[in-house]
Amino acid sequence: MTDSITNASTQSIQVGTVATPLMLGGDLTRRGQLINRIGDQGIDHVFMADHVSFHTGMGMDGMINAATIAATHPTLKVCLGVYLLALRHPVPVARQLATLSQSAPGRIILGVGIGGEDRHEMEICGVNPKTRGRQTNECLEVIRALMTGQSHSFSGEFFQYDNALIKPAVKPAIPIVVGGRADAAIKRAGLYSEGWLSVWCSPQRFSNATQQVEAHAEQANRGPINWQHGLQVWVGVNKDEARAREILAEEMRAFYQIPFDAFEKYSPYGSPEKIADFLRQYKEAGCKMFNIKPCAESEEEAIDAVTKIRELLLAD
Repeated sequence: MTDSITNASTQSIQVGTVATPLMLGGDLTRRGQLINRIGDQGIDHVFMADHVSFHTGMGMDGMINAATIAATHPTLKVCLGVYLLALRHPVPVARQLATLSQSAPGRIILGVGIGGEDRHEMEICGVNPKTRGRQTNECLEVIRALMTGQSHSFSGEFFQYDNALIKPAVKPAIPIVVGGRADAAIKRAGLYSEGWLSVWCSPQRFSNATQQVEAHAEQANRGPINWQHGLQVWVGVNKDEARAREILAEEMRAFYQIPFDAFEKYSPYGSPEKIADFLRQYKEAGCKMFNIKPCAESEEEAIDAVTKIRELLLAD
């Protein structure tokens, strides 16, 4: 078995794949086979989304799913990509993260976003879509403080408390990456995270945005940071390029309820070699973490494709 934690400390990038519904529900034997296939083939991490009620009422609790995957494989890292932090009170979330860290120390990455694709999801949870960004900022400030294990008091626009304490301290610290394409998200990443998690952007935009993130961090005197800027990307895998596009388009339309044309420019499809060529531009632009959502004819084919893409990217 490949030790993904050791690899992550020595390699230039990390490549992960998505936790699919078959990995998160149903027959335990089948779930274990798929997750072990990911870990045994050297893929660095598994990532999952987080939604309460997305468009058609579908959802998945990212924190619960992260715990499930972490308990299924002994070394595989888990990335929440991304967690809708504004939908929760930050003190219980800090406890969840501390508990998860005790179970899987050094294997958790917290990705945070504000859920831009469905504003109604915020509204039904009692969160004003217009202020969700500021609320997320407060959540991040609170969580970062509480994960140190020190007593903390807070008085903000959305949360107030005295002498909150979450022990034990989270060690090693959980890296945070922030998703979002707006200027406010770029600033949020610089002030509260260890990296920007991008989606649907060009390599040039990736480079420019991450430079802005690091500039915001420097202005805030945050000190030396081991930046882990990443890219969330959907890909279609098949030897037949037309079929690869068809599979990818169908899955993205079903999930986002938007025509595939809106995503095609940033969603490669075809062979693993072609997809790796596309992603290599982002590696050259400074991407350290790839969250790849593969769409293929089977779960095994999808996992094997990410394995091959990872090998090609690391071989450079």
